[in-house]
Amino acid sequence: MATSVTFGLIPLFTLPLIGRGMEYDSILFFRFFFASIALAAVMLIKRESFRIDLRDLPVFILLSFFYTFSSLFLLCGYGYMGAGVATTLHFTYPVFVTLLMLFLFREKSSWLTWIAIALAVCGVALLSLPSSGMQADVKGIVIVLLSAVAYGSYIVGVNKSRVRNMNSRKLAFYVFVFTTIIFGVRNLASGTMQLPPDPSSYGNLILLAVLPTVVSNITLVLAVQNIGGTLTSVLGALEPMTAVCIGALVFGEDFTLREGFGILLVLIAVTVIILTGTIQGTINKVFRKIRPRHA
Repeated sequence: MATSVTFGLIPLFTLPLIGRGMEYDSILFFRFFFASIALAAVMLIKRESFRIDLRDLPVFILLSFFYTFSSLFLLCGYGYMGAGVATTLHFTYPVFVTLLMLFLFREKSSWLTWIAIALAVCGVALLSLPSSGMQADVKGIVIVLLSAVAYGSYIVGVNKSRVRNMNSRKLAFYVFVFTTIIFGVRNLASGTMQLPPDPSSYGNLILLAVLPTVVSNITLVLAVQNIGGTLTSVLGALEPMTAVCIGALVFGEDFTLREGFGILLVLIAVTVIILTGTIQGTINKVFRKIRPRHA
């Protein structure tokens, strides 16, 4: 729950920075710069090694590009729609993980998976329709869905690469470092590097780096170790719910019944994707019990 809630706090610290005129690249540069420092401090306290194999560098660079595009597209999406809708659309990444595994690695998918994908498409369609509530145009929808695709690619990349068994904090640290470098190069190349305009902006950047970046990553590992990956993923539904509450209560974003139903469909779809194996096993057991013996 701490993992999901802290990750859902991204708009709480990001939207005030955008409102003060900071560019996306500068916000993300400082987010991952401070996150790298904080994570390095944690590793030093725990006396964990920073040593990596040179053969891991290309993998880290590729993973960092996925992470860069995911962060950048999500931030851009806030300019087109409410933070709650954007975070919910980003939360469709398990659907894209499933599709990537299907098309790239020929991993078999059950009928439940396709039902979940259909539900996700319906939910996205509801969120895409114009209304007087949390409006989002097609361009914004595409941008945030690209964020979900990039994050799904990051997860698949971790699971299918040579670094999949690496200590999670070390893995996150190097991804953050290379992501910081990427945004630093982008800022220098475009000449748009901005320092935070006031002390409150520094505070927002530090909180953005610590809570939804470092704390969410560390608590994610603890959650998986204590309750397993499946339940951890299901509780991830608190992430978009947190963002929706922040958008409505803090930033005054409207929230209509149709958008609520669209968000619910997306959450159901993601939950079904995560629990496909469990649901399928339960259905098979039920059928075996009710099927006539002569069958």
